[in-house]
Amino acid sequence: MHPFHTLPSIPVSLTERLKYLGLHTMTSVQAESIPAILAGKDLIVQSKTGSGKTLAFGIPLLMEADTSSHLPQALVITPTRELADQVAAALREVATFKSNLKIIALYGGTPLRVQADSLGKGAHILIGTPGRLLDHLSKETLNLSNITQIVLDEADRMLDMGFYDDIVKIINHTPKKHQTLLFSATFSPKIEQLATKLLHAPQIIKIQTEHEAQKIAETYYETNEKFRTLKLLIGSYRPDSLLIFANTKSDVTALAQKLQAQHHSVITLHGDLDQTERSEAVIMFANGSRRSMVATDVASRGLDIKGVDMVINYDLPFDEEVYTHRIGRTGRADAAGTAISLTGSHINPKTTYIRDRATEGNSKILRGEKDYLMQSEWDTLCLGSGKRDKLRKGDILGTLCKEIGIDTKEVGKIDLTQNRSYIALHHHATDRVQKALKNGVKIKKRKVKGWVL
Repeated sequence: MHPFHTLPSIPVSLTERLKYLGLHTMTSVQAESIPAILAGKDLIVQSKTGSGKTLAFGIPLLMEADTSSHLPQALVITPTRELADQVAAALREVATFKSNLKIIALYGGTPLRVQADSLGKGAHILIGTPGRLLDHLSKETLNLSNITQIVLDEADRMLDMGFYDDIVKIINHTPKKHQTLLFSATFSPKIEQLATKLLHAPQIIKIQTEHEAQKIAETYYETNEKFRTLKLLIGSYRPDSLLIFANTKSDVTALAQKLQAQHHSVITLHGDLDQTERSEAVIMFANGSRRSMVATDVASRGLDIKGVDMVINYDLPFDEEVYTHRIGRTGRADAAGTAISLTGSHINPKTTYIRDRATEGNSKILRGEKDYLMQSEWDTLCLGSGKRDKLRKGDILGTLCKEIGIDTKEVGKIDLTQNRSYIALHHHATDRVQKALKNGVKIKKRKVKGWVL
């Protein structure tokens, strides 16, 4: 157990902020990485998802950010916009200990011009995907001349997606003297090649995690009637939240439609959704207004949602690494989780690893409620106002409870983005809040439009 206050030169304001967020002691990856980063070393860190790696590199970046300069000093490169968004959100949550610290996320799905305007006003930490970073560099809307720290987050995933050359191009726009931190779930020959090219005398940190063996119960069911087995599993396990993986967008859509037809509360997540749709899908799943999500592998990495009870591989993943990342969406932090895979009766050489890792289940002894439905008592109310309007969670909660008279028990998770706010409301309260907003009740002295997603 290593308390955060034992870190060298950590300010009291930061430890107080971490305590406020319920973070008192460091995870293994944080305890080993943070002192090395603060000492200025290049690092290669092998650590599984859910180990606390974001704050392992995020806390040093925040500590060392110089807010007197308006040029970016730290650059975090991520494989997907979902991960970029989540890293930015995690860092912003902690960053309030230091005034005027600006963090910008750069990824597709948001107009380049809007991001360029934001960059023009200055920033200290950038988090972006390779493609969008190169877009800004080509249009000269991004200045990396003052970068002192570079983080390659989920580097193995970026290499799998063919971003090697893009990463090198981006780093060529930064000063020769900088610190490079490479975080990866695996240590492949590709990673070694990248590390040899970009890192200087790196320290290697390997964190052994035990979530697969101890925290996640892995089972597979042989079946030729996958949807029937899926219904049996839902009725038997009755999870509060369920993440189901299918391999293609069309498979995701078809399966979600079948579940919706049976009145299950479900949302989809796949690569053809625009950024707002993807963000809102994650928000609705995380706040409980949709109790199940059907997703492609766009959700197998970078999706950090607390309290996912169960993951079901409706379609089997293409390799063991993807499988590991999929099931890692459950059993996060200190929670236990359940991972179930539906296999055909024939033995497929590509999926023998599942049989080696998981226990075989018998669908004939599943005794679930035949008509059990995963329905939600919550709605998500969206407000057309957010952080850009200086709106805070306390402003929203105050209006709902003091002005409109909603019981605090009927208000769930509140999420704020730059332009919108999302509130989980018990369905008994939804109409009342909508009518109050329509009749002119103000939030922070401003009329705000509200609608249910």
